[in-house]
Amino acid sequence: MKMIIIGCGRLGAGLAETLSQRGFGVTVVDRNPAAFERLGVSFRGNTLTGGGFDREVLLAAGIERADGLASVTASDEVNVVAARLARHVFHVPRVVARLYEPRKAEVYRRLGLMTISQLTWGISRIVELLCYSKLETIKSLGSGEVDIVEAEVPRLLIGRTVNELSVPGEIHVVAVTRKGTTFLPMLGTEFHEGDMVHLALLASSAERLKLILGWH
Repeated sequence: MKMIIIGCGRLGAGLAETLSQRGFGVTVVDRNPAAFERLGVSFRGNTLTGGGFDREVLLAAGIERADGLASVTASDEVNVVAARLARHVFHVPRVVARLYEPRKAEVYRRLGLMTISQLTWGISRIVELLCYSKLETIKSLGSGEVDIVEAEVPRLLIGRTVNELSVPGEIHVVAVTRKGTTFLPMLGTEFHEGDMVHLALLASSAERLKLILGWH
């Protein structure tokens, strides 16, 4: 998978190193070439000097083939513009924008952007958002404690019930889409082949959900 990080401050550098260590292809973009000195010797990705919302710079970073982009510069405006370009122009599947002003978060969520607060989110949380392998994050609620995610029901759950996928206080099935129709299931509703399941997920329970879905 290919990831692009806009901004090579402390958060951006740490995020780039973490993703690189996990084996992802990473390109870090920053206006200041000296910022790349923050990257440790373990970093195996690429660096690119330029603006985070410059179309030519993004193309050079490989945005047309990117699986995820995180814009974590010191400017809310740069982060949001870069994120909107990535999401709505280049259709990058997973996009995260860092915000210093949390009061703006709901506005940007309505634009379809996942946002993070520097006070409540860390590198591991951004990695989770960028790397949900088969889960699509639709929305993050509050300060990121709860995600609304969707996934295709795996073969091992076909014929099993909603109750078997639910964990009180951690994982709740909120809706199922079947043959183009979305409905609210009962605990005894059985999953069919091709179903899409929509879940409310405690962020800290992502790994538990993957175990239940058989993705480990």
